[in-house]
Order: sequence, then structure tokens, then C-alpha cells
Amino acid sequence: MKRFSPFILLIILLTLSLLFTGCSQKRKMVKNPCATKYTSAARQRSTMRCYTVLGKSYSPTYVEVGQKMHGISSWYGPNFHGKYTSNGEIYNMYARTAAHKTWPMDTMVKVKNLQNGKSTIVRINDRGPFVKGRIIDCSYMAGKELGLDRMGIAKVSIEVVGFAGKVQSAAAIARNKRLHTQARIRLSNFGVQVGAFRRYEGAKIYKRKYTGVFGRYKPVIKRFSDVDGAPLYRVWLMGFASEQEARDFKDSHDLAGAFIVRN
Repeated sequence: MKRFSPFILLIILLTLSLLFTGCSQKRKMVKNPCATKYTSAARQRSTMRCYTVLGKSYSPTYVEVGQKMHGISSWYGPNFHGKYTSNGEIYNMYARTAAHKTWPMDTMVKVKNLQNGKSTIVRINDRGPFVKGRIIDCSYMAGKELGLDRMGIAKVSIEVVGFAGKVQSAAAIARNKRLHTQARIRLSNFGVQVGAFRRYEGAKIYKRKYTGVFGRYKPVIKRFSDVDGAPLYRVWLMGFASEQEARDFKDSHDLAGAFIVRN
């Protein structure tokens, strides 16, 4: 039996230790926000697309438990009560909800008023506020609990504490951050267009061509209409976590005419 010197054994043990440490630091990844009891899958996809309001563009992005922001909070109430929110719900000013410009729908957020110490937990179900410096727009109920009904606006800190109605305790968030195991929503709705066809059969052939070729990047067929109303079938490779990942993929493969898309 071959024997190793103490020095070599030490090197092997250190290497194994580094490998296990690296594994323990992987975050729990939650792919593109899917349907919840509050928001349909189609609404989730639509609210994660880039959009422009008052000439300014916004790019919704991933979040992870424990992520924080600081800024100004406002509130909205009677004038919006009973109207639709961005995720398709009917706005209820007496529920603990809020609007955020880029965080995913149904992200659970702890809002703390830094001027009086009051705090509450809200669920994101709308987009906004579209005023410079403001980072969150709370419902009337949440705003009242924060003291915004008297103050109007206030300096706040906001922290992601969970998703889709599930809230993690402060102790659990601290532990997961320490162990680098906090849950994270990861967007996977970027893609690369690899073909476009007038006939559906042509798109199906291209889809078969790319199926299973690039691992987790999956080909899908998207039906569009041109200016004359004629159908156009586009073949997209989907599953990229960011625009940069999709761009790197396109640049490193010989895909004539390919370009970046977002579902």
C-alpha cells in the first residue's frame, strides 16, 4: 500500500477543506419569479421586463434575502383604492402592500422609518414611485403604521425578508448571510434569437437543431406578427441570468444574425 508523507497529507486536507468551504457558500437560487397565490406567471414575466416612465428607463432585477436600500418612502391611498396594481391585483389601501420600481412582485420587504423607529412588513405588488429619491410607495395601512399618514414622506431603510408571503426571521436572515445561503431570485428571461421564419415548420426544424446543444439554454418558438399582420416565428435560446451572460454567449459562438432578446 502506497504511503504519503505528512506534508502531502496536509496539502490534501487543505485542498479538501477549500472545496467544502466553496460549496457551503453557494446561495440558494430561485429562478425567474413564477406564479404565486397573488400573481400569475404571465404577470410575473411582464412585470420583470424593462420599461420606461416619464422618459426614464427601469430594469427590474434579482434580489436576495437581506438585501437593503435607503431612501424616501411615500404612501398612496384613496385615489387608487379599487384600481388595478401592476401584478393584476385590485389595490386595497387597508392591506400591507407597496410599490417598488425594480424588485420582483411578491417580494416581502421590511420598511423601517429612520425618523421615528417604526417598522412594518409589506409585499410588493405594484411599480413606482416615479419621483426622484423615493424608493418605495406604501399602502395607506402600511404608511399609517410607519407614521407616514402624518409625515407624508420619511427617510427609510428597506430590506428583503422573504418571498410570496413567507417571511424569514432576523435571526435566520443573519445566519444565512453568515453562511452565504440566503435565498435569491435570479432572472432567467434573457435570451438570444437564433432564427426567424415565416413558416412554423422552419422554426420547428431550428428548435430541434438547438435542443440539448447548449445545456440549460433551451430553444423556444415565439409567434409575432409583422406590420401587415402576417405571422413571424422567432426561435429564441432562453435561460440566461443576465444580459451580459447572453451577450457573452452570443459573442463566443458563431451565430450569424443572432441578437439579444428579453421575454
